[in-house]
Amino acid sequence: MSLLIVLAILLAIFLGYITRINIGLFAIAFAYILGCFVMGLSPKEVIAMWPLKIFFVIFSVCLFYSFAMVNGTLEKLAGHLLYFCRNAPWLLPFAVFLTATVIAAMGAGYYTVLAFMAPVTLILCKRTGMDLIVGGLAVNYGALGGANFMSSQSGIIFRGLMTTAGISDNDAFINATAIFASTFVLPLIVISVLLFVFGRHRTMGTDLGDVTKPEPLTSQQKTTLVLTLVMMAVVLAAPIANLIAPDNATVNFINSKINIGLIASVFSVIALLLKLGDERKAISSLPWGTLIMICGMGMLIAIAIKAGTIVQLSEWIGGNIPAFLVPLMFGIVAAIMSLFASTLGVVTPALFPMVPVLSDQLAISPVLMFVAIVVGAQATSISPFSSGGSLILSSAPDEQERRSLFSRLLFRAAPIGFIGAMLANIVLTFVL
Repeated sequence: MSLLIVLAILLAIFLGYITRINIGLFAIAFAYILGCFVMGLSPKEVIAMWPLKIFFVIFSVCLFYSFAMVNGTLEKLAGHLLYFCRNAPWLLPFAVFLTATVIAAMGAGYYTVLAFMAPVTLILCKRTGMDLIVGGLAVNYGALGGANFMSSQSGIIFRGLMTTAGISDNDAFINATAIFASTFVLPLIVISVLLFVFGRHRTMGTDLGDVTKPEPLTSQQKTTLVLTLVMMAVVLAAPIANLIAPDNATVNFINSKINIGLIASVFSVIALLLKLGDERKAISSLPWGTLIMICGMGMLIAIAIKAGTIVQLSEWIGGNIPAFLVPLMFGIVAAIMSLFASTLGVVTPALFPMVPVLSDQLAISPVLMFVAIVVGAQATSISPFSSGGSLILSSAPDEQERRSLFSRLLFRAAPIGFIGAMLANIVLTFVL
């Protein structure tokens, strides 16, 4: 049974990659076939495996953040940040990274940020002489790191997957914070090494004086920015206060009533009442494909958990691999999977459920394994076969540029990301 389920997961990924049909749809089909006709579950039991909590949270948060996208707030912020470093081109890779991080952290999501920032970054590379690999890594790392923020899209998904795997809400918040911190610091180190150790900064021009100053934020955009920051503060204040004062009854009560999905729903109503964006445009801009992929794979993983597959895999790893190598191995497996599959929809839903079991069995810090998985998975997301790399590749202005960029992403950027991630995981093994 476990072998059948593992084959079904691999087949869903393979078919999704070959046919370009959403992997989640294949996963739903396999969950139904295996659950009802092999394991003897009822259709009602299989449908109940749809991860409703994760779906609701992603839907609610993305709906609120979409107002900042549709009314141009995030685009305007990107322009201001890039204008800021016009007289110091060597700052440009860091500006691209921080711009992408801020926009993604404010809820735009990884794919949205790349779709917007990748063409701008490639144009800046051509105008300033910035190395395409440095620029590509900067925008990709920034979109990933920002989306990993605890109240942003990927961070919310990670927290939901952790709680589904049996991790408490507080521990899930701590783990998600560690993931964000790791995926924010590592890129800064990699970009700095490429620029100053390997001398990539010398190829850049002397100034960006012809970059025009963006228009100031409109009153609508200012209100959107304030409302977004207020929602972030509300969402983050309670769990942070609970970590500082875990025995305070009032803090515990407030923290128990905080739910980011419900809070985002309230703020969406406020945004609509303030007329910060069109409701239909906001709803249509939601990442429906990502939602289907994550929830569909969630159903298939739930079948695997029901069949005991996750426990069996964890026992095999625990009995055959030395404990100190397990986090590094998880990072390598995640990196290989991420070459062809989504971190959010496939890699983390498949690997996160094994962490609590292995953590108890091998006495390994769960936060170390969660960080190792995400750092490894996101290391190779710039591969042209992965969604992130393909978005960057599609931003190339012509076919000749695209062919050149393809080889650079595959044979230079992806290996650089992989080596950096594995070194980071080795260091973290001795720290966490």
